[in-house]
Amino acid sequence: MDPMTTASLQVSGLAYAYPDGHQALFGVDLTVGRGERVALLGPNGAGKTTLVLHLNGILAGGVGSVAVAGLPVAKANLAEIRRRVGIVFQDPDDQLFMPTVREDVAFGPAASGLRGAELEARVVSALTRVGMEQYADRPPHHLSFGQRRRVAVATVLAMEPEILVLDEPSSNLDPASRRELADILRSLDVTVLMVTHDLPYALELCPRSVILSEGVIAADGATQKLLGDEELMRAHRLELPFGFDPASVSL
Repeated sequence: MDPMTTASLQVSGLAYAYPDGHQALFGVDLTVGRGERVALLGPNGAGKTTLVLHLNGILAGGVGSVAVAGLPVAKANLAEIRRRVGIVFQDPDDQLFMPTVREDVAFGPAASGLRGAELEARVVSALTRVGMEQYADRPPHHLSFGQRRRVAVATVLAMEPEILVLDEPSSNLDPASRRELADILRSLDVTVLMVTHDLPYALELCPRSVILSEGVIAADGATQKLLGDEELMRAHRLELPFGFDPASVSL
């Protein structure tokens, strides 16, 4: 397969049960093309987190396969897979632990061998892409929550990932921070998989959505169409905000 046409993410027949016997995934097939922005929707307990943790090998040992840009997620490839799959967790404080923003963003590339001017250029580029370059010397804990989330995105972008996985990116953000993050995410030339309960945000940012429910993919299609299907939404415990009509949004 030509590397330019290789899917960013290929999940085939993925099934997984936790050691306590709880089965979280029952044979998931999902392909995300290079440059696509896809929302992963579903009620709590649907298996969304379990799926995400398979993308960079944190969870393994189930049935089926996962490949990132054609590279199988397997023990031998884990260092490269973790560079290619950038996961931005819901709480930025899980990702920011250095004295300054610059050191946080430099941490990953430095650990993978980048040094000197090349490392500094990578840090500046990542911070510029999220509009935080002027905060490089600040301690992360002096920043607002929204700013910390943007720095967390920069720490992942600095690794030049194949796919950016965002876990509830709009949670706990005020409206202005939410809009600023949306503008940033739209401007990135990277494949995005966004796990979210914020359905208007999914509609705004992701042309395609996948509904994961009870460990299987229940629907996969245009976000506007899925959100407008009242029966489908009700069946999978997905609720739009009061008065929000997906059909009225011009994309």
